[in-house]
Amino acid sequence: MSTNETFLLALLIIFALPWAVWRLLGGRSTIPLVVVQIVGGVMLGPGALGNVLPEVYGAIFRPEVISMLNGLALWAVTMFVFLAGMELDANEAWVRRRETAITAGLALAVPLALGTLAALFLVQGPGWVGLEGSQWQAVCGIGMASAVTALPILVLFLQELSILRTPFGQRILRYASLDDIAIWGVLALILLDWTRITRQVGFLVLFIALAPLARRLLREAAPRHRWPLALIWLVLVSLGADWAGLHFMVGAFLAGAVIDARWFGVEQVDRLRDAVLLTVMPVFFLSTGLRTSWSLGGSAVFAAAGLLLVASVGGKLIGTHLAGWILGWDRTERWVIGWLLQTKALIMIIFANILLDKAIISAATFTALLLMAVASTLLTLPVVMRLLGLRSMPEGTVTVVDRDVR
Repeated sequence: MSTNETFLLALLIIFALPWAVWRLLGGRSTIPLVVVQIVGGVMLGPGALGNVLPEVYGAIFRPEVISMLNGLALWAVTMFVFLAGMELDANEAWVRRRETAITAGLALAVPLALGTLAALFLVQGPGWVGLEGSQWQAVCGIGMASAVTALPILVLFLQELSILRTPFGQRILRYASLDDIAIWGVLALILLDWTRITRQVGFLVLFIALAPLARRLLREAAPRHRWPLALIWLVLVSLGADWAGLHFMVGAFLAGAVIDARWFGVEQVDRLRDAVLLTVMPVFFLSTGLRTSWSLGGSAVFAAAGLLLVASVGGKLIGTHLAGWILGWDRTERWVIGWLLQTKALIMIIFANILLDKAIISAATFTALLLMAVASTLLTLPVVMRLLGLRSMPEGTVTVVDRDVR
């Protein structure tokens, strides 16, 4: 087949197969479609389908097709994270800066500490550190992977629960956004790329200087010009963030965070987000799995994944419980926020892929992290729904505890 035909065949698989499996599993009432798409991407990747049916994998997911899918996926997640940033009320984030700093700090620090301890235990044995990495780099990388929150998937889960625009959902979005930005700075330290750190500081200084100008330009522009100007702003900030080593998704979120969704019309933003989610985000979910190359290393890998899952989930829950104790939350808030923030999924897989590409961690370590990420994502919504007293995905707004935190 031609490249175009093969690309369309790959898209057919990407859209049809996970949806069919999701429907067979019971659809919306049992598991989010995004979870099936994430797992489907891993199963269709070189580590699963590529090992079992290498001829089929090689015929469909040819390098040129993978390149086309990756380009589409990059734009999909850039747009989606940008729209997620628009959902964040920056003014409220500044007003609630003490609460946000305490919660985000503890939600990052505690799982990082526990993940680091688990990593120190693992690297005492052979086969966990990559050929080009030192022990401290592998330990820090594994620890940070245990502390990651997957911002794009979290936004999807908040939307599924119908709490994205509630004060409660906005709080969770604020906490996760700070942690998501922090991981790329830590990655620069792990990779010992001091040039990138200098670039990151320069990028942030320039962004802070330009953001007020961008806000004024978009606010005062004619309605028909706002979306083109917003897309130009999005690409510029994403490009700058990626050049600086902060990752383009961080730039996309920052670009959206300084924009008020009300300037574009909330209903129009909703329609655009739904369109992106329906038409192109499945390509991102599956293409990430298609980029993973891993090999199983026996029962030790599954044991390591279990250890890291306990450190990751336990760390997030302990961190949010400490924050809740300091800030006066009730038990429901602590549990719900902790479980939502422990969602790993694609961001952690991307983070771990970079460590694997740089040979800082081994294939066995990557496999353990991958299994941990998938397990944490699978656990999130069932546990949160139980905490909120839900038997199925809500159609309206969920009522949750949301007290003012001073």
